[in-house]
Amino acid sequence: MHLLALLPLLVSVSDLILTSAPSISIFFPATSATKVCTLQNSFQPDFVAEGDFVIGGIFPLHYNQEMPDLNSTYLPPPVNCRFDPRAFRWAQTLRLAVDEINQSSELLPNNTLGYKIFDSCAYPLTGQRAALAMLNGLKERDAPVCSGASPLLAVIGESGSAQSIVVSRILRPFRIPMISYFSSCACFTDRRKFPTFFRVIPNDDYQVKAIAQLLIHFNWTWVGLVRGDHEYGRFAVQGLLQELQGTQVCVAYQEMIPLLYNRKRALEIISNYFVMRSSLAKVVVVFSAEGEMTPFLRDYMNQNITGIQWVASEAWVTASVFTGSEYYPFLGGTIGFGIRKGHIQKLWEYLQTVNPQQYPDNVLVHELWEALYGCSSSQSFGSRLPSCSGQELLLEQHSAYMNTSSPRVAYNVYKAVYAVAHSLHNLLLCQKDRGPFLNNSCAQSNNIHPWQLQHYLQEVTFDIDGEEVNFDLKGDSIPYYDVINWQRGTGGNIEFVNVGLFDGTKSAGEELVIQDSAIMYAGHQSKVPVSICSTSCFPGYRKAVRRGEPLCCFDCVPCDTGKINSVDCTFCPEDFWSNENRTACISKKVEFLAYDTLGIILTLIAVVGACLTMAVFAVFFYHRNTAIVRVNNSELSFFILFALTLCFLCCLVFIGEPTVWSCMLRHTAFSITFSLCISCILGKTLVVLAAFTATRPGDNIMKWLGPKQQRAIIFGSTAVQVIICVAWLIDAPPYPSRNTEYERSKIILECSVGSNLAFWCVLGYIGLQACLCFVLAFLARKLPGNFNEAKFITFSMLIFCAVWLAFIPAYISSPGNYADAVESFAILASGFGLLFCLFAPKCYIILLKPEKNTKQHLMGKEKK
Repeated sequence: MHLLALLPLLVSVSDLILTSAPSISIFFPATSATKVCTLQNSFQPDFVAEGDFVIGGIFPLHYNQEMPDLNSTYLPPPVNCRFDPRAFRWAQTLRLAVDEINQSSELLPNNTLGYKIFDSCAYPLTGQRAALAMLNGLKERDAPVCSGASPLLAVIGESGSAQSIVVSRILRPFRIPMISYFSSCACFTDRRKFPTFFRVIPNDDYQVKAIAQLLIHFNWTWVGLVRGDHEYGRFAVQGLLQELQGTQVCVAYQEMIPLLYNRKRALEIISNYFVMRSSLAKVVVVFSAEGEMTPFLRDYMNQNITGIQWVASEAWVTASVFTGSEYYPFLGGTIGFGIRKGHIQKLWEYLQTVNPQQYPDNVLVHELWEALYGCSSSQSFGSRLPSCSGQELLLEQHSAYMNTSSPRVAYNVYKAVYAVAHSLHNLLLCQKDRGPFLNNSCAQSNNIHPWQLQHYLQEVTFDIDGEEVNFDLKGDSIPYYDVINWQRGTGGNIEFVNVGLFDGTKSAGEELVIQDSAIMYAGHQSKVPVSICSTSCFPGYRKAVRRGEPLCCFDCVPCDTGKINSVDCTFCPEDFWSNENRTACISKKVEFLAYDTLGIILTLIAVVGACLTMAVFAVFFYHRNTAIVRVNNSELSFFILFALTLCFLCCLVFIGEPTVWSCMLRHTAFSITFSLCISCILGKTLVVLAAFTATRPGDNIMKWLGPKQQRAIIFGSTAVQVIICVAWLIDAPPYPSRNTEYERSKIILECSVGSNLAFWCVLGYIGLQACLCFVLAFLARKLPGNFNEAKFITFSMLIFCAVWLAFIPAYISSPGNYADAVESFAILASGFGLLFCLFAPKCYIILLKPEKNTKQHLMGKEKK
């Protein structure tokens, strides 16, 4: 793209940046007439190599910046940063990859790659300067006129997401693709904002998902969150909080490490907010870069705080700067997710070729020697450190720079360079009239535009060291992490041990695999540390959330009856109930009127009643020809005794577990037998009343109440009850039911009446018969004679009505087996009332006073 077309944008950007960083390099027109680009300030690359095609590289070769005072009143000094050997290794990996590609006969034959490597100092403004410097060119003569295709085809960088956002926005107008090796912020998936961004590191959406599963796996429900002051930390924390929604994990606190590190602020965080010595949150999840964590952890160690279980993001979980033995007491046991490691065959040998003798004028190489050996290889740089020869051997203990056994970020740099090379190779292989651009055209090999390379980069697929490398539509790569655990090595230093993996391509619930037995936790413990706000409730108690506090902070209160568990006191199933301690569900006690103490008593009373009735029947049958039996209508007496026997025996149907047949038989048998009994008494009452109310000798009223008529009265009165019962059984018959409402800890087996209307009709009809008998007998209570049957019928009906009137409220208020017992007692009480009132006086005369068993005595006509 022609740079002149974007001059207004660059000028506005330069106006903004030059106020804060005057040393930025940028071209802008000297005069509108000449359109000559003039270099205002230089920002030199740290490593340069010419080639047919040039790529840029941006690395945080320094960190822990201390920004100068930017008051715009004087020219500020340059940014002061500290050297990072680890990032320097990443930059050397880019150089190695370019050298391998240039020496390859299969990849980009007859073409060479060049590079320009800049330092971002792990700061967005410095990264911005680097991006603009790459676009401007190295020297003023390199670009006298802003015309033609961009000399820069792609950029490998940046490490931090905050820096990558700035660089990507600068490269976007020029449509220059950018491949990041360490920027995992989920924000880059927005193709509208970052259309030229690619990365060989997984999206943070997968990392926060992995961390959430890790916290749940170890039951760490009370954790702290710490992040850096940049988009990477902000988006990662937002994603983790969203991922933790609906889980039992709560966040105790959230804190931010200042981007421009401030020791006073850091101590405030450690002392006031973490409260690490006393807080129950013993697990701290950190989304931060290595440069920010280094001074922060140094201050943390100075506070002599131990016992914290750190959960590290991929940005610092494999940082070699923390492998020293002095870190283990404070950081040992750290768990985190590291990006996939690989193997770079020639990296060890290549790193050893970098020394002050080979690069005598390179400031970075001298800084490397100062960082590794604590000496200065050249006194010309004004260092106060002791001098060294510059021929010192690079050894394995220089792990910050020489750790090549399991490269991760460096491996990503390696893949990014090869992705550009393979894409460029595919572009150059384009056949005429078969290209992907307008009119099936191909890119011109001597004038390749970055956007043309981006097209091939989007579709590139290649294998490197057995791993397939490609990009999805959002520029992301395959989501894969190693679970890293910081363990003590043989020399007391920290070693990064692989204890599991997270494969984002697997189905939900199968992504995370952890070898629990291989993990060493904080404090050199093999036992999983506890990080909870409130201890788990004992069985039988539930969690009561404290007002104004997270869900993980709660009090334990006893569960209600019928509930168990230590979470929310769940109800037991319908047929179960909680035990006394509310710890388990046990089967509910099933109750019904069984043959227990109450059932046996009722059975004995019923049998005794039936036997007494049969005994009276036998007495009456044996003395059937005596006066008292004949006068009282022996046939009706036998009917009454037969009906009473059935009444006593029907009580037995109420005892035992209810069944379909027993439920239908209970009320129908009781109602029909009692109706038969009352019908017989009604017939006897009518006969007595008719016999003693005839006023004239010619009134033969008894002819209307003969034996046939008496039977008809009994049959007719009983038939009405039978019809009611038949209709009841057809329409809504009684059925066995399980009552769990009255007492929820028990299951009461009872017979539901089916139809309440039919049930009360049955009882009402018996009551109507009894009332009619009572009224008629009451009218005949003063008839002459020593043995007035009407008096006994009156007393029997009075007792009968009293019993059943008392039965109604008792029955309604009694549940289950007690209702059956109440009904049985009512049947027995009314049966004994009828038996004793009607037949006890007669048996007394028959058995004990036979001299009074004469017609004259009964009629009151015996001689005095």
